[in-house]
Amino acid sequence: MKKKTVYKCSQCGYETIKWSGYCQQCGAWNSIEETVVEKKKDNMAINRDNKLNPVRLSEVKVDDSQRIVTSMEEFNRVLGGGIVKDSVTILTARPGAGKSTLLLEISSDVAKKGYRVLYASGEESETQIRARANRILDEIPENIWILSDISMNSVLKSIEDVDADLVVVDSIQTFVLEEFSSRAGSPIQTIECANALVEIAKNKKRPRAIIMVGHMTKADEMAGLRTLEHLVDTVVYLEGESDEPIRTLMATKNRFGRTGEIGLFSMEEEGMVQIDNPSEFFITKREDGLYVPGSVLTVIKEGSRHITVEIESLVSKSFAPYPSRIGECLRKDQLNTLISILEQRGGINLYDKNVVIKVTGGLKLREQAANLAILMSIVSSVLEKGIPNDVVFIADVGLTGELKKVPSLESRIRELDRMGYKKAYISKDGLNQKLNLTNLEVVGLRTLEEVINHVFHMN
Repeated sequence: MKKKTVYKCSQCGYETIKWSGYCQQCGAWNSIEETVVEKKKDNMAINRDNKLNPVRLSEVKVDDSQRIVTSMEEFNRVLGGGIVKDSVTILTARPGAGKSTLLLEISSDVAKKGYRVLYASGEESETQIRARANRILDEIPENIWILSDISMNSVLKSIEDVDADLVVVDSIQTFVLEEFSSRAGSPIQTIECANALVEIAKNKKRPRAIIMVGHMTKADEMAGLRTLEHLVDTVVYLEGESDEPIRTLMATKNRFGRTGEIGLFSMEEEGMVQIDNPSEFFITKREDGLYVPGSVLTVIKEGSRHITVEIESLVSKSFAPYPSRIGECLRKDQLNTLISILEQRGGINLYDKNVVIKVTGGLKLREQAANLAILMSIVSSVLEKGIPNDVVFIADVGLTGELKKVPSLESRIRELDRMGYKKAYISKDGLNQKLNLTNLEVVGLRTLEEVINHVFHMN
């Protein structure tokens, strides 16, 4: 063995051969740590003797059997159809969001299908994991093994001993490899532990699926170096407020499927429950003919699915010099922009009004197609006039007050027609073709002012 001493920054991973009081790359003080790395002298020779020959891309075989399909359709959708058998996935979320609960449910489901599962935790003991399992699982399958240890060396050995098909590591920042002297959670340990898991997952003779849990920072980003995200095949975020039951699972990177796909769950006492009909979950059920001011419907596109959501607004008199602008479902800058458009192009004065926007169920509005619905919700609240709950608004609104086209409008319109809605307001030139609709009347207008006049009969 050949030993080599290097100094690495615990903040950014910068490597140098000399110690210093601060990192020359990121500027952090007292972050340089001494690390002893052992290398085999004959590594290169071994690699040359066992090198792999290239193969034609057209000859590589891929079929559906390469995935472990769980019984949780929402989880399968996010991953592109199930867990790929030689993949490495990292799941991150805020503390208490339900990461461990979801993964224990996935582990149980996979084990019931005959696969062998190793659940390795560096944060919880075996009794804590068993207590959670007793609470959320109907029965505990025989094919789940639990390991409570922070040693990645023990995890790697246990994977071989159990011959696991699926390995859950909770969480990657708590594990250490004995070959490195850095503390748990340092960039060196995190990356090297992840590298070891990737190597064992990609073994052609015995592929395994790995799911790692990653910590999240206060800025709602995954902790550690970006190298970790580049290293894995799939990066999945579990989002949701602690005081709201809804949880959104979304893939921001996926080598085996599309990104932006979401899965919807509800955090209940018995664990994570998938939401089969999301449109009903995000709409308040009211009696026929009961129209509430400030409540407006729109259709948003999350991945491959269309979800009808209810946007609520509350406009009240402000007694402070600067009125409040609160948008729980969208960025504050976006809300301020929309309010400026409404004042200038729609003729609605809000300079002395507080404006609060919310989506039923706590879903985040990520696309511009909901902008017209947000504005109409505010107008409805200001005028104290309700809008029928079978009317939907789907359009972006420019700074000029003109309605803009939105993507996938035809499929959104067809979905609304199928669900029995009566009227949809869109941009005048939004549709590229005439649709044969059964229930829905499509109203195409050019400006925000025209929509306000048409809905509330202002002229």
